[in-house]
Amino acid sequence: MSSNTASISEPGYTTTAPDNSNIRWFVCFLLFLATTINYMDRSVFSFIEPLLHNVPFMGWNTLADRFHQPIFDNNYGNVIICFQIAYGVGFLIAGRVIDKLGTKIGYAVAILIWALSSMCHSLVGSVVGFCIARIFLGLGESGNFPAAIKATTEWFPTEERGKAVGLFNSGSNVSFFLAPLLIGFATAHYGWRAAFLATGSLGMLWLIAWMWFPYNRLRRGSTQTQANLQADFASQTAYGGNIPLSVLLRRPGTYAFAIGKGLTDGVWWFYLFYLPQFLNRNYGLDLKHAYWYIVTVYVISSVGSIFGGSLSGWLMARGYSVNAGRKLAMLSMAILVLPLVFVPHMGAIFPANPWPATLLIALAAAAHQGWSANLFSTPGDMFPSTAVSTIVGIGGAAGAVGGACFTWVVKRNLSLHQLLVFSMAAAAYLVALAIFQLLVPRLGVAKLTPEAV
Repeated sequence: MSSNTASISEPGYTTTAPDNSNIRWFVCFLLFLATTINYMDRSVFSFIEPLLHNVPFMGWNTLADRFHQPIFDNNYGNVIICFQIAYGVGFLIAGRVIDKLGTKIGYAVAILIWALSSMCHSLVGSVVGFCIARIFLGLGESGNFPAAIKATTEWFPTEERGKAVGLFNSGSNVSFFLAPLLIGFATAHYGWRAAFLATGSLGMLWLIAWMWFPYNRLRRGSTQTQANLQADFASQTAYGGNIPLSVLLRRPGTYAFAIGKGLTDGVWWFYLFYLPQFLNRNYGLDLKHAYWYIVTVYVISSVGSIFGGSLSGWLMARGYSVNAGRKLAMLSMAILVLPLVFVPHMGAIFPANPWPATLLIALAAAAHQGWSANLFSTPGDMFPSTAVSTIVGIGGAAGAVGGACFTWVVKRNLSLHQLLVFSMAAAAYLVALAIFQLLVPRLGVAKLTPEAV
């Protein structure tokens, strides 16, 4: 495998910046901050869930116990599903738009939309209002990963890409250290509406920093793997522009990535949206008392994101191919998720101790993040950077559909049939990897240039 910078350059970009410049890690830091804000904005709704019990239009029945709240559970689940559907539709649009506008402008538009939408949650007065706000939030937030993955493809060599993705994607975990503190302070002093204003305003601050940074002027040149992929697709790219969508849809890699996302994204959303509820209903913990359990899950998840993302690069540095390095890392993460099936039994074995269940969920969440760091790196192993956002968008849309389907299962079964939910979550990764292997037996190899690795 070679990750040397190729001589191919693109109009409007410089290749004079040193390839080993630490500027790429500052870009990674900006991506990390954006991802942290992204997850803080989407997680506010789950963190304020106990407070919504006192909001009349959400339908909580004070005469029933917490396990029998069909109206509230349906309203809460429907609001989440609205976000997931909009998030999925947004991916189909955002990926293609970002490939056309470029990373800098495309990312800026995305965060502007989601920051304003997050703050608009503070104005709602009905379930429908929440649904509308979540739809626009989903449309805006769908631009984060297509833009961020495109940026890592543009700034990092192949063997560093998994690590870079793992680092910036750990922002999804760091958000859960910061969000409970910020949201807890805002809700304690100003009510639940203030929580949305507090997190949404952070996006506007990030936007200022992003527009200030000279992204295009300092961007590095193409790696050898990317140069080979560009040559592979060159004959199908009209006048040096974007690769036609019809061409991308004929590649098995598009479907391998999309199915991988579709089968596993819903599991992460399950942790994101339902962990506070799980701790509240199974162990009676409100947000304040659940804080350290939630933080533990996401601290361990951060370690998993960085370790899992770095694992493939570590293997490549020791002689493994791109294909073997990526897939061995993904297999390791898929195996680490399997103990999740024991979570439903922890309540019976340790009825007053949330830690055993929390640690099993933490291990599975860490494995998911390691899996995700490597899965997100595969578009750059299969497609040139000019198509990466489109591929990530297609995969993100599939992930959103899969997430909505899994949420539909969760909202009907989590209270009374937990083993079904956790078993489905545990098995998803091995199934996804098996399908990926069938569709793409060899990663990092250009179709028309098999010697390029």
